[in-house]
Amino acid sequence: MMRSTGNILVALVALLLLLSLSVFTVDQKQNAIVFQLGEIVSVKTKPGLYFKIPLVQNVRVFDTRILTIDADEPERFITSEKKNVLVDSFVKWRIADVKQYYVSVGGDEQRAATRLSQTVNDGLRAEFGKLTVHDVVSGERDKITDRLRSLVDQDARKIGAEVVDVRIKRVDLPQEVSATVYSRMESERKRVANELRSTGAAEAEKIRADADRQREVILAQAYKQAQQVKGEGDAKAAAIAAAAFGKNAEFYSFYRSLDAYRKSFASKNDVLVLEPNSEFFKYMRGTGKAGN
Repeated sequence: MMRSTGNILVALVALLLLLSLSVFTVDQKQNAIVFQLGEIVSVKTKPGLYFKIPLVQNVRVFDTRILTIDADEPERFITSEKKNVLVDSFVKWRIADVKQYYVSVGGDEQRAATRLSQTVNDGLRAEFGKLTVHDVVSGERDKITDRLRSLVDQDARKIGAEVVDVRIKRVDLPQEVSATVYSRMESERKRVANELRSTGAAEAEKIRADADRQREVILAQAYKQAQQVKGEGDAKAAAIAAAAFGKNAEFYSFYRSLDAYRKSFASKNDVLVLEPNSEFFKYMRGTGKAGN
């Protein structure tokens, strides 16, 4: 009886061991390849519980999450001007076709990263070789990364990978290049500033000339109006004087004579030599009529 119970326990343990060797799971962030005697027999890309033939089949699981290739040191590239630049970049990639990935690089993440890094470096070398230092510094990075991502992704597909993104973190100039580049940028900024100053001075002269012209026009119009008003006033004064003279010519003549006397003898030093019977003194003699 004891032997029978022991046999049953041994059988149960063996069955559980056999079952554990026959079952494997794949979660949502993994892909799995089932091998039979070293040959690929199936690929599991969906999460779930799967079975295999124990001792005959084995399973290898691959992580399909996004991985990062980030170089420890910036790479040196040469621009179209034969100037050196130091470029620090990174790549985001993941496994897209796990079977192709295994066939191409043996499922080795380091081999895949090395190949992608070489492709990125070749692409960056080609891109920077078309550009000047000024182009690189002034904002061509987005265009470079767009073209580079497409190029690297095409190569990555050949090994069953997918490139999600390629970014340039920093572009530095070696010390011997920095001074030259900054000097040229400073000269360019000074040239633009001088052009703006010249344009501003020309506009200022134009505005001043227009203001002077408007001033002259306004003064001329004001002078014209003043002369018109003065002429109208003189005309009215003459008309009033004529009307007054017409009403009493003798009184008007007397008033004019008094005004002449006042102006003639305004100063004590004034000397006037006239004959006693001159018309100038007619209002000082008798009635003031001529001949009296």
